[in-house]
Amino acid sequence: MFQLRYQSYSLSKSLPLLEDWDLLPDFAQEAFAFCRDWLAGRETFTQQTSGSTGTPKLQILTRAQLEASALATGAFFGSDTSWQLLCCLNPGYIAGKMMLVRAMVWDCPITLVEPSANPLLGLEEKYDLLALVPLQVQACLADEKSRKLLQAIPQVLIGGAALPPKIHQELLQFGIQAWQSFGMTETVSHIALAPIGAGELVYQALPGVDIGTNKQDCLWIQSPMSGSAKIQTKDRVELRSKNSFAWLGRADFVVNSGGIKLFPEQLEQRIAPLLDEIYAGRAYFLFGEKDPRLGERLVLYVEGTGEEKKRLALEAGLEQILGKYEVPKKIYFKAAFAYTPTGKINRHITAASS
Repeated sequence: MFQLRYQSYSLSKSLPLLEDWDLLPDFAQEAFAFCRDWLAGRETFTQQTSGSTGTPKLQILTRAQLEASALATGAFFGSDTSWQLLCCLNPGYIAGKMMLVRAMVWDCPITLVEPSANPLLGLEEKYDLLALVPLQVQACLADEKSRKLLQAIPQVLIGGAALPPKIHQELLQFGIQAWQSFGMTETVSHIALAPIGAGELVYQALPGVDIGTNKQDCLWIQSPMSGSAKIQTKDRVELRSKNSFAWLGRADFVVNSGGIKLFPEQLEQRIAPLLDEIYAGRAYFLFGEKDPRLGERLVLYVEGTGEEKKRLALEAGLEQILGKYEVPKKIYFKAAFAYTPTGKINRHITAASS
């Protein structure tokens, strides 16, 4: 039976409204308010989009869309009312909100904890499903007790950003059953999931989701959770079947350098071990900047200051790993990157301020 629990507070269909509502932290107030409105039968909800398909904006999501998303995920995993869920993402964003919807639609209990780097600290209860962003996964793996708890969870959803290769390998090393999700606010959370295994990530569309590509090989999606409207993304993919695909990268990040198309996100995966070795813990990204001869040239941004010895080692390493036309033509060091509210690097703003 559904019940939202946060410390000593709880909410269900049979429980009265909280009397000391204002004592809760903001994220908990958001979660309890949303569930209260849902249980009262509210039909529409306003949600800020991330900008995956265009300029960030407020979007109206219907109850039917949210229900369709939860039902599709439930059908994919075979969930039932005995499942115990954990919400450790901000309920103000679609990923956190959908954890609450799943609990209400699946009619199972859910525990709410503060969104933090390691949300599993101090927890002991066994859970059947939770959703994390890569930074949270990294923190959980670094703590022995949290890692053991993560190992005991049958289904771990990871989304919000690409998974660094080092974390990917650690998940395999510790035998953690995890899935990389693909989706956005416009599709009401994920519409496809890829098992994190030894091979490449191949996303499987959820039940009821139709996919295809346009002339630029960018993915389009049509599903009950998106209100049956066809949504055109800027994500370049390679279709593997009528309901599966491999992700190549964002079309708006593709660098056309002298007629050669380079996909920064794919190249970042290849150079990740080198960057982690030389600049452990630092953020970085590849980007395209205008070039009078090539049209665009590939450059690398590294957060923090650059020491000459390390920079030379990085340049030498990149030439060993990447092909002739893939090696960045310039390396920039910036004291601090610009980030989005959801923790992603804002590449355009970071590059523009260099």
